[in-house]
Amino acid sequence: QVMAAEAGGRMFQLWTDPLTGNSEWIVVEGGEDYDGDDINHPKLLLATTSYLDMLNDTCRNNAFRRAIENTVTGPCRVLDIGAGTGLLSMMAARAMGHLSDSKEVMVTACESYLPMFKLMRSVLRANCFDRKIKIINKRSDELEVGLDISSRADVLVSEILDSELLGEGLIPTLQHAHDKLLVKNPRTVPYRATTFAQLVECKYLWEVNDLVQRDTEASDGVRLTPTGMPARIGIKRRQQHALHCNALKDEIKLLSAPFEVFEFDFWRRPDSSRETKLHVKIINDGTVHAIISWWLLHLDAEGTIYCTGPAWLHSLSDVEESKSSLHGHGHGQWCDHWKQTVWFAPDSGVPVRKDDRVLLLATHTETAISYEFENSSTESTDQDNEIQIALTPERSALYGDSGWRSLMINATKKILHDRANPLCLVADDSIFLAICISHFSKNPSLIPLFPGLGKKGVHYLQTVDNTLRIDFPKRQKDLLLSLQGSDHKKIDLLVAEPFYDANSDALPWKNLRFWKVRTMVDEFLSDDVKVMPCRGLLRACAMYLPDLWRSRRCVNEIEGFDHSAVNNTFGACGDSPLGNVATPFLACSVWQCGETKVLSGTVTVLEFDFSKPMTNATRSGRAQVPFTESGICCHGFVVWVDWLMDIDGTMLLSTGPDKREWKQGVKLLNQPLHVELRNSVEIEATFDESNAEL
Repeated sequence: QVMAAEAGGRMFQLWTDPLTGNSEWIVVEGGEDYDGDDINHPKLLLATTSYLDMLNDTCRNNAFRRAIENTVTGPCRVLDIGAGTGLLSMMAARAMGHLSDSKEVMVTACESYLPMFKLMRSVLRANCFDRKIKIINKRSDELEVGLDISSRADVLVSEILDSELLGEGLIPTLQHAHDKLLVKNPRTVPYRATTFAQLVECKYLWEVNDLVQRDTEASDGVRLTPTGMPARIGIKRRQQHALHCNALKDEIKLLSAPFEVFEFDFWRRPDSSRETKLHVKIINDGTVHAIISWWLLHLDAEGTIYCTGPAWLHSLSDVEESKSSLHGHGHGQWCDHWKQTVWFAPDSGVPVRKDDRVLLLATHTETAISYEFENSSTESTDQDNEIQIALTPERSALYGDSGWRSLMINATKKILHDRANPLCLVADDSIFLAICISHFSKNPSLIPLFPGLGKKGVHYLQTVDNTLRIDFPKRQKDLLLSLQGSDHKKIDLLVAEPFYDANSDALPWKNLRFWKVRTMVDEFLSDDVKVMPCRGLLRACAMYLPDLWRSRRCVNEIEGFDHSAVNNTFGACGDSPLGNVATPFLACSVWQCGETKVLSGTVTVLEFDFSKPMTNATRSGRAQVPFTESGICCHGFVVWVDWLMDIDGTMLLSTGPDKREWKQGVKLLNQPLHVELRNSVEIEATFDESNAEL
C-alpha cells in the first residue's frame, strides 16, 4: 500500500508491513543515485508498477511520436503533464529542434511523483535534453504562469489515462490546464478520445456479479445474503472493473455491435458531467450480463490512432463503416497498463432478443463513466447504498463457488468437532468463516480481527446474526490487553482463509500475516487449540509467458531515445547495458497474462507449519523442476501458496495459476530458457519470516 505526500519539499511514502499491518512513513531520497537493496525503497516499489509495461508498448510509443511530429510543426511552448520518464517531452523538443533558433527552453515537463521525477532527470541527461527541457516536481494544478512557466503553453502533450479513461483525473486536469496554463484553442496530443462499449453474455461475468442468486441456490445452509434481507455484501455495481477481456474471448457471446458512448476533445475545456441515451440494437438472443468498454484515441487531427479494444474487434463483420477506425493501432499487442473495463448488469442480467432495441443511459462524471438499463437506475443505486462489504469481483466469484464453499464448510465442521462454547479468533478478514463458525458451532464466541474490514465487518455479522457474541478489538494491542485478563478464556480455535481485504494485489505469501497473529497470541491459546489452515505449501511451476516477459523486458532505445537508465529501477528482464538486473516478484492474475502454458510439474519448495509460532528465522528450500514440454521457452516461474486446511492434509485449497480468484507471484528470468522434455532445473527459495520476503 503506497501513498505519497509532500511536506517541506520532501516526499514521504506510506509503507505497510505485510506481516503486521502496521504502517510507517518512509522518506523518499536517493533517487537516481540510490544503489542499495532496501526492499522498502521507492526505487524497488517502482519495479512493480506499470511504467515498464507502458514503455514496452511499441504501438503507443510510435503513435505518440507520429502525433507529436504532426502537431509540433513550428516554434511553440509545450507543456507535458504527468511526464513520467520524459519521453513525450523529448519527442516534442526533438520535433521542434530544427525549427527554432531560440535559445530559450520551450518545453516544460511536470511530474509530481518524486522518484519518477528523479528518474526523468537521469533519462533527460542521458539523451542530452537536460538543458532543453525544464522539469518541475509539482502537480499541474500547482503550476503558476509567471512563476513556474513564463507564459501559457501553445501545445499540451499528456498521457494521464487509465483503463476507464477518466480515472486518473483527466477532466479536472484538462479543465485547470485550459483555465490557467494553455492559450486559447491550443494544440493537444491526444486530440480526442472516444469511448466505446458492447453488450455481452458471459457465464463467468455473471458468476462474478450475482452473489445473491448463487448464495441462494447453495445447498450448504450458509447464507451471506439471508432471504428477505437487502444484500449487504457484494461487488459495487455502479463502477467499472478493469479486466483483460481477451482472456474470456471463448466464453463471451456478443449481443450487440460496438457502439460509441462519449467523445472527449482535449483541445477544448471539457464538461464535468454529461449524459446520453443510447438505443442499442441486439444482434443475438441472450442475457446481457455485462457491458464491456474501451477507448480510442485520435492522437492528432491527421488521424493517428491508438485503441484499447479487445482482440475480437478484428473479426467483427457487424461493425459499421463509420467505426472502421476501431481496427487501428494498439489492441493487437498484449499490455497490462490499459485493459478493457466491465460494467455489470443488474442481478442475473437483462434478457434480450435479436433485433430488439435496448435503451441505455450513459453518464460521466469528472472521474467515471456509468451505465443504466431502462427502468433499473433506482434499483442499482439502492443496492449499492445497502452494501456494507464491498467485494472485489474475484472474491465475489469465490464466495459463490460451490467447490470452495464446500471445502471451507467441511474444514470448519472438522475443527468444530467436540467443541462446545468455543472461543474463536478469526485472524483475518474472513466474513465467510465467521458465519460458518456461527452457523455450525454450539454457542460460539467470536473475536474477529478484521484488520481491513474493521467495524463494517462486525456490523455486517450483527446484521446477519444478531444473536452472535462478538468481542471486536479496535487494535491488536487491545486484543492482547483483553486476553491478559485473569478471567479470560483461552482461545480454542484460530482460523483464517487466509484473506486480507486490503491485500488483494499482494503477493500470495503476504497472507502469512495470520501466522504472525498466531505467534503474537501464542500464550493465550488453549493446550488443544486448533489452527486452520494447519500448513502452507509454497509451490512453483515453470511457465511459458511470452507476453508478460515482453512487457517487462529491458528498454534500451524508445523511438530514438536512450531509456537504459530506467531498467534497474523498474526491475526489467532481458539484456541491459548495465548488466543483469534483479527482477522483482510480480503479483499477477496469470490467467489474464496473454499467451501462457505450464511447462513443468508442480513442486513444493517450502513448507510452513502453523501449529507452531514463527521464529523470525530465515528458512530455505530446494526443488528439482521437471519439464514436461519440449522445444519451447520458459520465461519464468509462477509461485503460489497451497493451504492445507485440516491436520490430515486431505483438504487442500490451491491458489495456483489455473485459479482465477487469486493472484500468483511471477519471477521472470533475465533470459528465456529453451527447455526439452526430461530436462529439469533446480530452484532454491529463501524466505525471511521477519518480513515475509521471498
